[in-house]
Amino acid sequence: MARKKPLVVVTRRLPDVVETRMRELFETRLNTEDRPLTQAELVEAVKTADVLVPTVTDRIDAGVLSQAGPNLRLVANFGNGVDNIDVDTATARGITVTNTPGVLTEDTADMTMALILSVPRRLAEGIAVIEKGEWHGWSPTWMLGHRISGKRLGIIGMGRIGQAVARRALAFGMSIHYHNRRRLGAEVEERLEATWWESLDQMLARMDVISVHCPHTPGTYHLLSARRLKLMKKDAYLVNTARGEVVDENALARMLEAGDLAGAGLDVFEHEPAVNPKLAKAPNVVLLPHMGSATIEGRVDMGEKVIINIKTFMDGHRPPDRVLPSML
Repeated sequence: MARKKPLVVVTRRLPDVVETRMRELFETRLNTEDRPLTQAELVEAVKTADVLVPTVTDRIDAGVLSQAGPNLRLVANFGNGVDNIDVDTATARGITVTNTPGVLTEDTADMTMALILSVPRRLAEGIAVIEKGEWHGWSPTWMLGHRISGKRLGIIGMGRIGQAVARRALAFGMSIHYHNRRRLGAEVEERLEATWWESLDQMLARMDVISVHCPHTPGTYHLLSARRLKLMKKDAYLVNTARGEVVDENALARMLEAGDLAGAGLDVFEHEPAVNPKLAKAPNVVLLPHMGSATIEGRVDMGEKVIINIKTFMDGHRPPDRVLPSML
């Protein structure tokens, strides 16, 4: 007799090719409306599912996990981070957690580099002038920005994405600096021509561009606090394609409004999808709707990783992308 397929509940629409493959392999319940599930709907999902496939915007906290049914054994996150999941509670209840690391590295690094280029060169301001019909011809002193070649880039979090950004920035002639929990090996530092700063405060005070690439954890919440943001040079720029909660958004908005910072490029926000009104109005800010990893290729790769994690787990083996509390 054929073994019963596991019930896999998916919380959002995924690429067609991914959903089709899931339906071939598993009993799959899809979200065809592609609307975020409420907490009550998430609770209902964990009560019935063998496997839950949430996305980074679904809060799978202790309250949800405490109501999980006896069949739930795997939460296969469709996303690189797991700050949306209470991994400690899941582990304590015998529920395995996986994610999709690595596949978004190059896409996110590309978008980071785009922001590093667009903010100093005032691309958004230039686009706005064209759209409003206010351009009256070229002038040698109009819409002047800053070149990035020769500038110092300070990277906070030198993991896969941070290093991918460093490679790109190096090709643009930037000087690479970084702050990380652990110093990289000498070979990696040499290859990236990167300078390590043990003190984040000291690095912030000396950089022309700061780019955030650390995960959101209790330890990194408001890592860039009002005090630390004030350490940055007035002509410096902040770029964040990691997690909005790492930056004190209100403090950043106040500094930009007061002219205490040259500009910012943000793809993530502290209270998504809400955007601070002061940031939305600031002319020296480029805002994107959390699209740093939004490529077709990247989303399909993520889905394939989710499928491999589920299939491996259901076959009785350790999934390749298991997340343990000790890793966070």
